[in-house]
Amino acid sequence: MYDTILVPTDGSDHALRAATHGAYLADLFDASIHLLAAVDVDAASGPFSAGGVDDEFIERLKTQAESAVDATESAVANVETVRREVLTGRPSDVILDYVTAHDIDVVTMGTHGRGGLTRVLTGSVAERVLRRSPVPVLSVRATEETQVGEGYDEVLIPTDGSEPATAAVEHGVAVAQRADARVHAVSVVNLGDLATGSEMGVPPGVLDHLEESAAEAAESVAETARAAGLDAVTATPTGYPGQALLKYVTDAGVDVVAMGTHGHTGLDRVVLGSTAERLVRRSTAPVLTVSTRQRDE
Repeated sequence: MYDTILVPTDGSDHALRAATHGAYLADLFDASIHLLAAVDVDAASGPFSAGGVDDEFIERLKTQAESAVDATESAVANVETVRREVLTGRPSDVILDYVTAHDIDVVTMGTHGRGGLTRVLTGSVAERVLRRSPVPVLSVRATEETQVGEGYDEVLIPTDGSEPATAAVEHGVAVAQRADARVHAVSVVNLGDLATGSEMGVPPGVLDHLEESAAEAAESVAETARAAGLDAVTATPTGYPGQALLKYVTDAGVDVVAMGTHGHTGLDRVVLGSTAERLVRRSTAPVLTVSTRQRDE
């Protein structure tokens, strides 16, 4: 499934942590890694550089980018095939163009800080890549919990039974298979679906229906995992999906989450402010996002 893995880097702790996960995936899938740093001359020169920048300034930026790749290369030292590139341009465009030009199968990249998308990714490189990538993206924060350690033992695949949720099942199961991990198929009984806006309360039978639907969705994912020879467990917690899934990640010691996003604009229209955005922002485990568009293509 994954033959070529792209690891964009700026030399930060988050990028280095993402590189270790990229190296782990490369080991699981016998894949090659491409390390990529972008030289963003326009951003570095600022808004007051109408007269242009000199060659010395550009060379200094290129040297910094090469240093970022050097630092990241140590995190993938055990990977047999590693290619390195330093390209000039707007980082998100450089990354997305590279994905297409080099038949990348998955992008592994760092996200910054506890504020995640709120403080850093909105309008930034990672947000744009997450929104527009034609391949799955593994988002990793540099925290104590996201160290690769001995690998992935527990893989969470959230589902609500929808087409977007189903898009990630193949990827989650494939990773679990290679890692010999247990699959957690989890479907949240969404309290938001119970809000009636009236004093009459929840109509009879509605909660039962939601619980049955959640159980069926979770069991469907578990059956797919078991058919692949994996151990699988199901859970149907009641709550708000983002909160419930974050709690499950912590309580179950989940090592990686594989989940779907909606539509042709990925995070742009649906995920920002939604469950997947919340997990990318706050999950103690890396989050692999897969869109329906990626599966169709």
